[in-house]
Amino acid sequence: MSEFDQVPVFVLCGGQGTRMAEETEWRPKPMVPIGDKPVLWHIMRWYRRHGFRRFVLCTGYKSEAIKSYFLNYASLNSDFTIRLATNELTVHSVDHQDDWEVTIAHTGETAMTGARIARAAARYLGASEDFAVTYGDGLTDADLVEEFRFHRGHGRAGTVLGVHPPSRFGAFETAGDRVSTFVEKPEFGDKWVNGGYFFFRRRMLDYLEADEACVLEQTPLARLAADGQLMVHRHHGFWQCMDTRRDLDLLNGLWARGAAPWKA
Repeated sequence: MSEFDQVPVFVLCGGQGTRMAEETEWRPKPMVPIGDKPVLWHIMRWYRRHGFRRFVLCTGYKSEAIKSYFLNYASLNSDFTIRLATNELTVHSVDHQDDWEVTIAHTGETAMTGARIARAAARYLGASEDFAVTYGDGLTDADLVEEFRFHRGHGRAGTVLGVHPPSRFGAFETAGDRVSTFVEKPEFGDKWVNGGYFFFRRRMLDYLEADEACVLEQTPLARLAADGQLMVHRHHGFWQCMDTRRDLDLLNGLWARGAAPWKA
């Protein structure tokens, strides 16, 4: 067993994904496919590669799509026979290697991120001193073992993965009216942004509220930082969120070419 085997990973899966309405009209954003698998599957596979296997999916909007996917995971990924008269299902072999423990936690249709974590953790954190949190739409090639050991080593309540993704727009410098340098997709330089892939100690829950208006990225993390309890693990490699159709096309292109840095 991995030393991380019982550390729960809370994945935020409840948002409506309004900026990708053409993809999320009938399914939550974490179920939008990269290749032939939902982006949620890719995220979970990356955690499993690093030894984490206990997942708590914090659902809300169209949660039935996520429930259906995991309830039918064996039949979706294996040969089976079904007797229609009795609905008896025989799975002939388990043709996948995913030994995950998956809890589907409905955390409310309109709850914000902090409320979803508070509600799910109250029921499913268990005895673990530490837990992970991430978004259901962000992919990375970050070394999560390295980040978790950094988290355990510094002793504060929280760790956030700091990233500086490339800009969506080309940037240039000028000399008068002449463009002197041009970079197609420059990085943010010294500015680091929230890449998700958090690790928290149990006492982080004191900063959260179950009230649906509690937004993790506002008062809770601001208070945690003000108290000196939030550390950053800087990641210089790949990170990409899936906020727009353009992001989805980029990720699908990487996967189709066999160039996906997050492939586990």
